[in-house]
Amino acid sequence: MAVREEVYGFFIPSVTLIGIGAHKEIPARIRSLGGKKPLLVTDKGITGCGITQQVVDILKADGMECVVYDDTIPNPTDKNVADGVEAYKAGGCDSLITLGGGSSHDCGKGVGLVIANGGTIHDFEGVDKSTKAMPPYIAVNTTAGTASEMTRFCIITDTSRKVKMAIVDWRVTPGIALDDPLLMMGMPPALTAATGMDALTHSVEAWVSTIATPITDACAEKSIRLINQHLRAAVANGQDIVAREGMCYAQYLGGMAFNNASLGHVHAMAHQLGGFYDLPHGECNAILLPYVEQYNLISNVDRFATMAEWLGVNTTGMSPRVAADAALDAIRQLSADVGIPSGLIALGEKYGKKVSEKDIPTMTANAQKDACGLTNPRSMTDEAVAAIYKAAL
Repeated sequence: MAVREEVYGFFIPSVTLIGIGAHKEIPARIRSLGGKKPLLVTDKGITGCGITQQVVDILKADGMECVVYDDTIPNPTDKNVADGVEAYKAGGCDSLITLGGGSSHDCGKGVGLVIANGGTIHDFEGVDKSTKAMPPYIAVNTTAGTASEMTRFCIITDTSRKVKMAIVDWRVTPGIALDDPLLMMGMPPALTAATGMDALTHSVEAWVSTIATPITDACAEKSIRLINQHLRAAVANGQDIVAREGMCYAQYLGGMAFNNASLGHVHAMAHQLGGFYDLPHGECNAILLPYVEQYNLISNVDRFATMAEWLGVNTTGMSPRVAADAALDAIRQLSADVGIPSGLIALGEKYGKKVSEKDIPTMTANAQKDACGLTNPRSMTDEAVAAIYKAAL
Protein backbone atom coordinates (compact mmCIF):
# COMPACT_ATOMS: atom_id res chain seq x y z
CA MET A 1 0.00 0.00 0.00
CA ALA A 2 1.38 3.39 -1.00
CA VAL A 3 1.70 6.05 1.70
CA ARG A 4 -0.58 9.03 1.10
CA GLU A 5 -0.04 12.36 2.82
CA GLU A 6 -3.71 12.79 3.66
CA VAL A 7 -5.89 12.35 6.72
CA TYR A 8 -9.00 10.18 6.42
CA GLY A 9 -12.00 10.21 8.73
CA PHE A 10 -14.28 7.29 9.56
CA PHE A 11 -17.92 8.12 10.27
CA ILE A 12 -20.39 5.73 11.88
CA PRO A 13 -23.23 5.89 14.45
CA SER A 14 -22.19 5.72 18.09
CA VAL A 15 -24.31 2.59 18.55
CA THR A 16 -25.67 0.07 16.04
CA LEU A 17 -28.08 -2.76 16.83
CA ILE A 18 -28.42 -5.55 14.27
CA GLY A 19 -30.42 -8.72 14.78
CA ILE A 20 -33.79 -10.39 15.16
CA GLY A 21 -36.01 -8.44 17.57
CA ALA A 22 -33.75 -5.39 17.75
CA HIS A 23 -36.72 -3.05 17.13
CA LYS A 24 -37.99 -3.75 20.66
CA GLU A 25 -35.11 -1.60 21.93
CA ILE A 26 -36.46 1.59 20.35
CA PRO A 27 -38.01 3.21 23.48
CA ALA A 28 -35.01 2.60 25.72
CA ARG A 29 -32.60 3.77 23.06
CA ILE A 30 -34.37 7.03 22.18
CA ARG A 31 -34.62 7.76 25.90
CA SER A 32 -30.91 7.06 26.32
CA LEU A 33 -30.24 9.88 23.84
CA GLY A 34 -32.42 12.28 25.83
CA GLY A 35 -35.57 12.07 23.71
CA LYS A 36 -38.99 12.20 25.36
CA LYS A 37 -41.40 12.95 22.52
CA PRO A 38 -40.04 11.94 19.12
CA LEU A 39 -41.31 12.77 15.65
CA LEU A 40 -41.61 9.46 13.81
CA VAL A 41 -40.79 10.07 10.14
CA THR A 42 -41.95 7.34 7.77
CA ASP A 43 -44.09 6.75 4.66
CA LYS A 44 -47.55 5.52 3.75
CA GLY A 45 -46.22 2.12 2.65
CA ILE A 46 -44.72 1.45 6.08
CA THR A 47 -47.93 2.66 7.72
CA GLY A 48 -50.07 0.58 5.38
CA CYS A 49 -48.33 -2.66 6.25
CA GLY A 50 -48.68 -2.03 9.99
CA ILE A 51 -45.05 -1.38 10.92
CA THR A 52 -45.67 2.25 11.94
CA GLN A 53 -48.39 1.20 14.38
CA GLN A 54 -46.16 -1.56 15.69
CA VAL A 55 -43.50 1.00 16.62
CA VAL A 56 -46.07 3.45 18.01
CA ASP A 57 -47.45 0.66 20.22
CA ILE A 58 -43.98 -0.23 21.49
CA LEU A 59 -43.41 3.41 22.42
CA LYS A 60 -46.81 3.72 24.10
CA ALA A 61 -46.26 0.54 26.09
CA ASP A 62 -43.15 2.19 27.46
CA GLY A 63 -45.04 5.39 28.33
CA MET A 64 -43.72 7.45 25.44
CA GLU A 65 -45.87 9.61 23.16
CA CYS A 66 -44.83 10.31 19.58
CA VAL A 67 -46.02 12.33 16.58
CA VAL A 68 -46.21 10.53 13.22
CA TYR A 69 -45.30 12.15 9.91
CA ASP A 70 -45.85 9.52 7.21
CA ASP A 71 -46.14 11.63 4.04
CA THR A 72 -42.57 10.98 2.91
CA ILE A 73 -42.47 9.96 -0.75
CA PRO A 74 -39.85 7.99 -2.68
CA ASN A 75 -37.14 10.47 -3.65
CA PRO A 76 -38.15 12.79 -0.77
CA THR A 77 -38.53 16.45 -1.61
CA ASP A 78 -37.82 19.83 -0.09
CA LYS A 79 -41.59 20.05 0.56
CA ASN A 80 -41.46 16.80 2.55
CA VAL A 81 -38.73 18.26 4.72
CA ALA A 82 -40.61 21.54 5.26
CA ASP A 83 -43.80 19.65 6.18
CA GLY A 84 -41.86 17.43 8.57
CA VAL A 85 -40.35 20.49 10.26
CA GLU A 86 -43.84 21.89 10.78
CA ALA A 87 -45.05 18.58 12.23
CA TYR A 88 -42.07 18.51 14.62
CA LYS A 89 -42.73 22.03 15.85
CA ALA A 90 -46.52 21.69 16.04
CA GLY A 91 -46.21 18.47 18.02
CA GLY A 92 -43.73 19.87 20.52
CA CYS A 93 -41.21 17.15 19.63
CA ASP A 94 -37.68 16.95 20.99
CA SER A 95 -36.18 14.05 19.05
CA LEU A 96 -36.41 12.01 15.85
CA ILE A 97 -37.09 8.42 14.86
CA THR A 98 -36.93 7.55 11.18
CA LEU A 99 -38.61 4.32 10.10
CA GLY A 100 -38.26 2.84 6.64
CA GLY A 101 -35.70 2.87 3.86
CA GLY A 102 -33.57 5.62 2.42
CA SER A 103 -36.47 7.98 1.71
CA SER A 104 -37.69 8.11 5.30
CA HIS A 105 -34.18 8.41 6.70
CA ASP A 106 -33.21 11.16 4.26
CA CYS A 107 -36.39 13.11 4.99
CA GLY A 108 -35.84 12.80 8.74
CA LYS A 109 -32.23 13.90 8.43
CA GLY A 110 -33.41 16.95 6.50
CA VAL A 111 -35.93 17.74 9.22
CA GLY A 112 -33.25 17.47 11.88
CA LEU A 113 -30.86 19.74 9.99
CA VAL A 114 -33.46 22.48 9.64
CA ILE A 115 -34.75 22.13 13.21
CA ALA A 116 -31.23 22.46 14.60
CA ASN A 117 -29.82 25.08 12.24
CA GLY A 118 -32.77 27.06 10.86
CA GLY A 119 -33.13 28.13 7.24
CA THR A 120 -34.32 25.66 4.60
CA ILE A 121 -32.94 22.33 3.46
CA HIS A 122 -31.44 24.02 0.39
CA ASP A 123 -28.93 25.77 2.65
CA PHE A 124 -27.18 22.47 3.39
CA GLU A 125 -26.46 21.19 -0.12
CA GLY A 126 -22.79 20.24 -0.30
CA VAL A 127 -20.37 19.10 2.39
CA ASP A 128 -20.60 19.91 6.12
CA LYS A 129 -22.74 23.03 5.86
CA SER A 130 -24.41 22.67 9.27
CA THR A 131 -23.08 24.31 12.43
CA LYS A 132 -25.29 22.79 15.15
CA ALA A 133 -25.94 19.25 16.30
CA MET A 134 -29.07 17.36 15.23
CA PRO A 135 -31.77 16.57 17.82
CA PRO A 136 -31.50 13.11 19.44
CA TYR A 137 -31.96 10.70 16.54
CA ILE A 138 -32.44 6.95 16.04
CA ALA A 139 -32.82 5.44 12.56
CA VAL A 140 -34.82 2.19 12.27
CA ASN A 141 -34.28 0.42 8.97
CA THR A 142 -36.83 -1.68 7.05
CA THR A 143 -34.91 -2.25 3.80
CA ALA A 144 -31.51 -3.72 2.99
CA GLY A 145 -29.85 -1.36 0.58
CA THR A 146 -29.47 2.35 1.15
CA ALA A 147 -27.63 2.14 4.50
CA SER A 148 -29.02 5.62 5.14
CA GLU A 149 -29.70 4.54 8.72
CA MET A 150 -25.97 4.83 9.40
CA THR A 151 -24.55 7.37 6.93
CA ARG A 152 -23.72 11.06 6.83
CA PHE A 153 -25.50 11.35 3.45
CA CYS A 154 -28.91 12.98 2.92
CA ILE A 155 -30.40 13.15 -0.59
CA ILE A 156 -33.35 15.52 -1.09
CA THR A 157 -35.04 16.51 -4.36
CA ASP A 158 -35.18 20.24 -5.08
CA THR A 159 -38.58 20.40 -6.77
CA SER A 160 -37.93 23.72 -8.49
CA ARG A 161 -34.72 22.55 -10.18
CA LYS A 162 -35.70 18.86 -10.54
CA VAL A 163 -32.33 18.01 -9.03
CA LYS A 164 -31.38 15.72 -6.18
CA MET A 165 -29.38 17.71 -3.67
CA ALA A 166 -26.46 15.74 -2.23
CA ILE A 167 -26.04 16.75 1.40
CA VAL A 168 -22.97 15.22 3.05
CA ASP A 169 -22.64 16.25 6.67
CA TRP A 170 -21.14 14.38 9.60
CA ARG A 171 -23.80 15.84 11.88
CA VAL A 172 -26.64 13.95 10.16
CA THR A 173 -25.13 10.59 11.15
CA PRO A 174 -27.80 8.98 13.36
CA GLY A 175 -26.93 8.60 17.02
CA ILE A 176 -28.23 5.02 16.94
CA ALA A 177 -28.83 2.79 13.91
CA LEU A 178 -31.11 -0.23 14.14
CA ASP A 179 -31.42 -3.09 11.62
CA ASP A 180 -33.92 -5.84 12.40
CA PRO A 181 -34.47 -8.48 9.68
CA LEU A 182 -37.96 -9.08 11.09
CA LEU A 183 -38.96 -5.62 9.80
CA MET A 184 -37.69 -6.56 6.33
CA MET A 185 -39.63 -9.79 5.85
CA GLY A 186 -42.51 -8.02 4.09
CA MET A 187 -40.39 -6.35 1.41
CA PRO A 188 -41.68 -7.46 -2.02
CA PRO A 189 -39.21 -9.11 -4.42
CA ALA A 190 -38.81 -6.04 -6.64
CA LEU A 191 -37.94 -3.78 -3.70
CA THR A 192 -35.62 -6.42 -2.26
CA ALA A 193 -33.82 -6.57 -5.61
CA ALA A 194 -33.59 -2.80 -6.05
CA THR A 195 -32.28 -2.13 -2.56
CA GLY A 196 -29.86 -5.03 -2.77
CA MET A 197 -28.39 -3.72 -6.02
CA ASP A 198 -28.13 -0.29 -4.40
CA ALA A 199 -26.02 -1.88 -1.67
CA LEU A 200 -23.85 -3.55 -4.29
CA THR A 201 -23.34 -0.22 -6.05
CA HIS A 202 -22.27 1.39 -2.77
CA SER A 203 -19.67 -1.29 -2.18
CA VAL A 204 -18.32 -1.38 -5.73
CA GLU A 205 -18.00 2.41 -5.93
CA ALA A 206 -16.31 2.53 -2.51
CA TRP A 207 -13.89 -0.24 -3.53
CA VAL A 208 -12.67 1.69 -6.58
CA SER A 209 -12.96 5.16 -5.01
CA THR A 210 -9.95 7.46 -5.11
CA ILE A 211 -10.10 7.81 -1.32
CA ALA A 212 -10.55 4.14 -0.40
CA THR A 213 -8.62 3.01 2.68
CA PRO A 214 -7.83 -0.42 4.15
CA ILE A 215 -10.83 -0.01 6.47
CA THR A 216 -13.30 0.79 3.69
CA ASP A 217 -11.74 -1.93 1.51
CA ALA A 218 -12.46 -4.55 4.17
CA CYS A 219 -16.06 -3.39 4.47
CA ALA A 220 -16.59 -3.32 0.70
CA GLU A 221 -15.17 -6.80 0.20
CA LYS A 222 -17.35 -8.44 2.86
CA SER A 223 -20.41 -6.57 1.63
CA ILE A 224 -19.94 -7.76 -1.96
CA ARG A 225 -19.36 -11.34 -0.84
CA LEU A 226 -22.53 -11.30 1.31
CA ILE A 227 -24.64 -9.76 -1.46
CA ASN A 228 -23.49 -12.43 -3.91
CA GLN A 229 -24.33 -15.05 -1.31
CA HIS A 230 -27.72 -13.80 -0.12
CA LEU A 231 -29.46 -11.39 -2.53
CA ARG A 232 -30.84 -13.98 -4.93
CA ALA A 233 -32.25 -16.02 -2.03
CA ALA A 234 -33.82 -12.95 -0.41
CA VAL A 235 -35.53 -12.04 -3.70
CA ALA A 236 -36.69 -15.62 -4.29
CA ASN A 237 -38.12 -16.08 -0.78
CA GLY A 238 -38.73 -13.03 1.35
CA GLN A 239 -39.35 -15.22 4.40
CA ASP A 240 -35.82 -16.61 4.30
CA ILE A 241 -34.58 -15.14 7.56
CA VAL A 242 -30.98 -16.24 6.92
CA ALA A 243 -30.92 -14.34 3.62
CA ARG A 244 -32.63 -11.32 5.19
CA GLU A 245 -30.13 -11.15 8.02
CA GLY A 246 -27.26 -11.65 5.58
CA MET A 247 -28.49 -8.69 3.56
CA CYS A 248 -28.79 -6.62 6.77
CA TYR A 249 -25.08 -7.05 7.33
CA ALA A 250 -24.23 -6.67 3.63
CA GLN A 251 -25.96 -3.33 3.23
CA TYR A 252 -24.60 -2.01 6.54
CA LEU A 253 -21.05 -2.92 5.57
CA GLY A 254 -21.63 -1.26 2.20
CA GLY A 255 -22.72 1.82 4.11
CA MET A 256 -19.55 1.73 6.21
CA ALA A 257 -17.57 1.59 2.98
CA PHE A 258 -19.19 4.41 1.02
CA ASN A 259 -19.88 6.60 4.04
CA ASN A 260 -16.14 6.98 4.32
CA ALA A 261 -14.72 6.30 0.84
CA SER A 262 -17.63 8.09 -0.86
CA LEU A 263 -19.05 7.02 -4.22
CA GLY A 264 -18.62 7.77 -7.91
CA HIS A 265 -20.34 8.57 -11.16
CA VAL A 266 -22.93 5.81 -10.89
CA HIS A 267 -24.56 7.74 -8.07
CA ALA A 268 -23.88 11.12 -9.64
CA MET A 269 -25.79 10.00 -12.73
CA ALA A 270 -28.50 8.02 -10.91
CA HIS A 271 -29.38 11.06 -8.81
CA GLN A 272 -30.34 12.92 -11.98
CA LEU A 273 -32.67 10.13 -13.12
CA GLY A 274 -34.35 10.24 -9.73
CA GLY A 275 -34.65 14.01 -9.69
CA PHE A 276 -35.74 14.35 -13.32
CA TYR A 277 -38.10 11.40 -13.70
CA ASP A 278 -38.76 10.37 -10.07
CA LEU A 279 -37.41 6.88 -10.81
CA PRO A 280 -36.37 4.47 -8.02
CA HIS A 281 -32.79 5.05 -6.97
CA GLY A 282 -31.74 1.42 -6.55
CA GLU A 283 -32.86 0.36 -10.01
CA CYS A 284 -31.22 3.41 -11.61
CA ASN A 285 -27.96 2.43 -9.91
CA ALA A 286 -28.29 -1.19 -10.99
CA ILE A 287 -28.74 -0.27 -14.66
CA LEU A 288 -25.90 2.28 -14.71
CA LEU A 289 -23.40 0.29 -12.64
CA PRO A 290 -21.89 -1.97 -15.34
CA TYR A 291 -21.74 0.87 -17.88
CA VAL A 292 -19.91 3.28 -15.57
CA GLU A 293 -17.56 0.61 -14.26
CA GLN A 294 -16.75 -0.55 -17.80
CA TYR A 295 -15.59 3.03 -18.43
CA ASN A 296 -13.70 3.05 -15.10
CA LEU A 297 -12.05 -0.34 -15.61
CA ILE A 298 -8.75 0.90 -17.06
CA SER A 299 -8.21 3.11 -13.99
CA ASN A 300 -7.35 0.06 -11.87
CA VAL A 301 -7.72 -3.28 -13.63
CA ASP A 302 -6.38 -5.19 -10.62
CA ARG A 303 -9.14 -3.89 -8.36
CA PHE A 304 -11.83 -5.06 -10.73
CA ALA A 305 -10.06 -8.39 -11.20
CA THR A 306 -9.93 -8.94 -7.45
CA MET A 307 -13.65 -8.22 -7.19
CA ALA A 308 -14.50 -11.04 -9.63
CA GLU A 309 -13.80 -13.74 -7.05
CA TRP A 310 -16.07 -12.03 -4.53
CA LEU A 311 -18.86 -12.21 -7.12
CA GLY A 312 -18.45 -15.96 -7.50
CA VAL A 313 -16.17 -16.07 -10.54
CA ASN A 314 -13.51 -18.80 -10.72
CA THR A 315 -10.58 -16.68 -11.87
CA THR A 316 -8.02 -19.48 -12.00
CA GLY A 317 -5.87 -19.01 -15.08
CA MET A 318 -7.42 -15.68 -16.00
CA SER A 319 -5.35 -12.60 -16.74
CA PRO A 320 -6.24 -9.53 -14.66
CA ARG A 321 -8.01 -7.95 -17.63
CA VAL A 322 -10.10 -11.04 -18.37
CA ALA A 323 -10.98 -11.35 -14.67
CA ALA A 324 -11.93 -7.67 -14.55
CA ASP A 325 -14.32 -8.13 -17.48
CA ALA A 326 -15.71 -11.24 -15.78
CA ALA A 327 -16.51 -9.16 -12.68
CA LEU A 328 -18.65 -6.82 -14.75
CA ASP A 329 -20.35 -9.79 -16.42
CA ALA A 330 -21.14 -11.17 -12.95
CA ILE A 331 -22.74 -7.88 -11.98
CA ARG A 332 -24.87 -7.94 -15.13
CA GLN A 333 -25.92 -11.52 -14.40
CA LEU A 334 -26.87 -10.75 -10.80
CA SER A 335 -28.92 -7.78 -11.95
CA ALA A 336 -30.74 -9.93 -14.50
CA ASP A 337 -31.29 -12.77 -12.02
CA VAL A 338 -33.11 -10.49 -9.57
CA GLY A 339 -35.28 -8.91 -12.27
CA ILE A 340 -33.81 -5.43 -12.79
CA PRO A 341 -35.08 -3.92 -16.10
CA SER A 342 -32.61 -4.12 -18.96
CA GLY A 343 -32.38 -0.37 -19.61
CA LEU A 344 -33.56 3.08 -18.61
CA ILE A 345 -36.41 3.22 -21.13
CA ALA A 346 -37.76 -0.10 -19.84
CA LEU A 347 -37.39 1.18 -16.27
CA GLY A 348 -39.35 4.31 -17.15
CA GLU A 349 -42.12 2.27 -18.75
CA LYS A 350 -42.34 0.14 -15.62
CA TYR A 351 -43.22 3.25 -13.60
CA GLY A 352 -45.16 5.16 -16.25
CA LYS A 353 -42.33 7.61 -16.99
CA LYS A 354 -40.93 8.53 -20.39
CA VAL A 355 -37.15 8.53 -20.35
CA SER A 356 -35.97 10.51 -23.35
CA GLU A 357 -32.64 11.04 -25.08
CA LYS A 358 -33.45 14.76 -25.35
CA ASP A 359 -33.02 15.12 -21.58
CA ILE A 360 -29.46 13.75 -21.59
CA PRO A 361 -27.69 17.14 -21.95
CA THR A 362 -29.49 18.55 -18.90
CA MET A 363 -28.88 15.42 -16.82
CA THR A 364 -25.24 15.34 -17.91
CA ALA A 365 -24.67 18.93 -16.79
CA ASN A 366 -26.29 18.23 -13.42
CA ALA A 367 -24.41 14.95 -12.93
CA GLN A 368 -21.11 16.76 -13.45
CA LYS A 369 -21.98 19.02 -10.50
CA ASP A 370 -22.89 16.15 -8.16
CA ALA A 371 -20.46 15.74 -5.26
CA CYS A 372 -20.48 11.95 -5.61
CA GLY A 373 -18.50 12.17 -8.84
CA LEU A 374 -15.48 13.70 -7.11
CA THR A 375 -14.12 10.30 -6.06
CA ASN A 376 -14.78 8.44 -9.30
CA PRO A 377 -11.56 6.63 -10.26
CA ARG A 378 -11.52 7.95 -13.83
CA SER A 379 -12.22 11.52 -14.83
CA MET A 380 -15.47 11.92 -16.75
CA THR A 381 -15.95 14.37 -19.59
CA ASP A 382 -19.41 15.61 -20.49
CA GLU A 383 -19.20 13.49 -23.62
CA ALA A 384 -18.43 10.35 -21.60
CA VAL A 385 -21.35 10.92 -19.22
CA ALA A 386 -23.75 11.56 -22.12
CA ALA A 387 -22.51 8.45 -23.93
CA ILE A 388 -23.15 6.28 -20.87
CA TYR A 389 -26.67 7.66 -20.45
CA LYS A 390 -27.34 6.93 -24.13
CA ALA A 391 -25.89 3.43 -23.96
CA ALA A 392 -27.96 2.64 -20.86
CA LEU A 393 -31.25 3.65 -22.51
